[in-house]
Amino acid sequence: MKNEKYKILLVDDDNDILEFLSYNLKKEGFKVFTAENGKDALRLASLNLPQLIILDVMMPGLDGIETCEQLRLNNNLSETIITFLTARGEDYSQIAGFEAGADDYIIKPVKPKVFVSRIKALLKRHKKTNIDNENKNNGIIQIGKLVIDNEKHTVIYCGQELCFPKKEFAILRLLTSKPEKVFTRDEIFLQIWGTDVIVGNRTIDVYIRKIREKISNKCIKTVKGVGYKFKKNQV
Repeated sequence: MKNEKYKILLVDDDNDILEFLSYNLKKEGFKVFTAENGKDALRLASLNLPQLIILDVMMPGLDGIETCEQLRLNNNLSETIITFLTARGEDYSQIAGFEAGADDYIIKPVKPKVFVSRIKALLKRHKKTNIDNENKNNGIIQIGKLVIDNEKHTVIYCGQELCFPKKEFAILRLLTSKPEKVFTRDEIFLQIWGTDVIVGNRTIDVYIRKIREKISNKCIKTVKGVGYKFKKNQV
């Protein structure tokens, strides 16, 4: 099947949910691995390097947020999409998920067709991003003390290599591609998430804040009511 090349890791402490979702994904041709806790998820993710990880938030022991944070420390999973699947839809819960490095948030209960459609949309965006990256200049962007290597997916600031998950890296790369240019919020959403993925209105604010914390609070300026721009004289 055409989706065979995509590996998906499902993580949930409810075995019935694992079987139900796994069945629907396998029916579409995806290769599916399952884990019932965060510890096994970390092991299977490192072993199989899936393109997509679907995480439950409320799990005993290592919960979904902690698991996501640890997954994002694995450089081999820098291009892996992580989405939460949870019954908790509060804003603070979603923000915590995005701060941990998640790319999307799917609320339970979800109908099988809708669930599979969301997964396909996420993977479609993943494929387009990879193609776009291959077609772009994979050279090095250097601005002051900041060095961004597109090919190696590394960010070095003041001589120290920093951990930048996929979305943070993509936003930083976009803003630094044209320093001083104001990128509108809609433009950033379109470039980073595409039109097929629905994310919360505060999602981009979370990523911008995390980038500022790692580099400089002044490196990205908020243009009120418009968007953001990278200040090349602040790094």
